[in-house]
Amino acid sequence: MPDFSYKATEPGGGVLSGVIPANTRADAYRILRGKGLQPVSVTGNDTPAKKSDPGQIGVTRLSSAQLLYFTEELAELLEAGLQLEGALKVIEQRQEKSDVRVVAAKLRQRVRDGVSFSQALRDCGRTFDALYCNLVAAGEAGGALPQILKRQCAYLELIEDLRKRVVSSLLYPSIVFASAIVLMFIFLTFLVPQLSVLLGKSGQKLPLITQILIAVSGFCGRWWWAIIAFTGATVVIVRAAVSTPSGKTWWHRAMLNLPVVGPVLRAKFYAEMLQTLSTLVSNGVNLLHGINLMMAATANVYLRGLLAKVAAMVGEGTALASALRRVGFFPPVLMDILSVGEQTGDIASALERAARRYDRELTSRIGHLTTLIQPAIILLVALFVGVVAYSMIAGILTSVSALRAR
Repeated sequence: MPDFSYKATEPGGGVLSGVIPANTRADAYRILRGKGLQPVSVTGNDTPAKKSDPGQIGVTRLSSAQLLYFTEELAELLEAGLQLEGALKVIEQRQEKSDVRVVAAKLRQRVRDGVSFSQALRDCGRTFDALYCNLVAAGEAGGALPQILKRQCAYLELIEDLRKRVVSSLLYPSIVFASAIVLMFIFLTFLVPQLSVLLGKSGQKLPLITQILIAVSGFCGRWWWAIIAFTGATVVIVRAAVSTPSGKTWWHRAMLNLPVVGPVLRAKFYAEMLQTLSTLVSNGVNLLHGINLMMAATANVYLRGLLAKVAAMVGEGTALASALRRVGFFPPVLMDILSVGEQTGDIASALERAARRYDRELTSRIGHLTTLIQPAIILLVALFVGVVAYSMIAGILTSVSALRAR
């Protein structure tokens, strides 16, 4: 009988890990659930199951629209009272032929084998990301799977809307920017060298900005291969540094402090965290367990570390608002809202109010971001082209003035 390594959560919110003997992975899941534990992950040597396990073979990755449709339909079916397997069967038997039916069939088979739905999602490869899977695990633990899926629908719609708005805002500036790059290449490669020869014959001292342009053109023409090599090496070094634990933590923290983008990422995290915790607490999951589940669902390593500190303090008996205040990252208005909820004994409602507040803030900041992108890129291109054009015209005018003086 093979051994399986597992990680599971207790009803009180604690996390256990260890080894359990079982014939198959599905049996391991059943044993853990029989002990009152909620499996997070189960791994081990289960060769026979893997050969016939439909969740382990390749699954076509769903598009954003297909993923949203699958999540929305599954949430509606579960809210209507269907069991998970029955809801997946309905999706599997839809008339329209698409990848959604294939994914639903494989998920249904995994669930029938006794695997948790969150683990079945993980077995589908890249179709469902870590955040999606962990939020589903949180919904399973709290009996709030339909609510979690509804929240995930709202999140997917928001991300898709943001992507469309950003692409739409960037389309025209990208064309302008690409045209400017081509124009600058022609200037620096063909026109500026000829212009430098012509201006040099005048014997007149050129303006500083024209001299800089000619020097840059000569450097690029002579050392273009070194520029490409340096750029490639820099990209490789930066990616290697960011892939280390300390580098990843630094980069994830730096993203939260970026101008314009940072506030959007922070508002997204606040809204997501608060809404998830509100849903879980409202459905009977204790606060510490909810924080642990949210921590597992957070992709940002720096934020995950902050939640780990909060969970440790809450586990020691500290109030949530006080724990957030000690961490120092969270805004004061959030702690004020949570303090009121703790004083009235209705922390779930306080979490819901705070989530709605940061949902509105997130929508507002996304609007500002998409509004600023287009004029910023156009202004940058105009500035770039304007400087080059001015330097060329200044050099020509200086040379013409010298010729007239003679």
